[in-house]
Amino acid sequence: MTTMKDRPNTALLVVDVQNSVVADAHRRDEVIANINTLVGNARAQHVPVIWVQHSDDGLVENSDEWQYVPELERDESEPLVHKNFGDSFEATILEAELEQRGVGRLVVTGAQTDACIRSTIHGAFTRGYDTILVSDAHTTEDYSQYGLPPADKVIAHTNMYWSQQSAPGRTASVVDTASVTFDASQPATT
Repeated sequence: MTTMKDRPNTALLVVDVQNSVVADAHRRDEVIANINTLVGNARAQHVPVIWVQHSDDGLVENSDEWQYVPELERDESEPLVHKNFGDSFEATILEAELEQRGVGRLVVTGAQTDACIRSTIHGAFTRGYDTILVSDAHTTEDYSQYGLPPADKVIAHTNMYWSQQSAPGRTASVVDTASVTFDASQPATT
């Protein structure tokens, strides 16, 4: 249903699951295990897995903090997109990687829910992609000490509002890891 002409394929996007980004993340190990499950399923079905890695003044490229967590292993044949902004599309090669693979539908996982995940799902959707957020495969830290909602509430709110998104010619949906289908002809269910 995507508005991307001649792009029938799906890709799995793994955003910023880096050592310092998820060090204190809510349900860290469970989320990483779910992402590992999705990566394995995508590879088994020959679905592209695209990795996104953030750097900025506080997250220095090539530092230990910047590295992907050791529980996740990127295959060298899988694209790695370096970014400096929240939206994984902004000033990166992501769009070119997706176009090359005929991708018009994204399954999004990673961190942090209230920053790069939100920016990326909105960025994808406004660019015309069908965008599926995996409800139990994204996470964030607890910033309630700064007056923000606790991490579990941020995640729940993001899942709720993303399931209500709509726009002409594309879909937004939220599914759990067990319900993810990479077959674009099978609608994602919330």
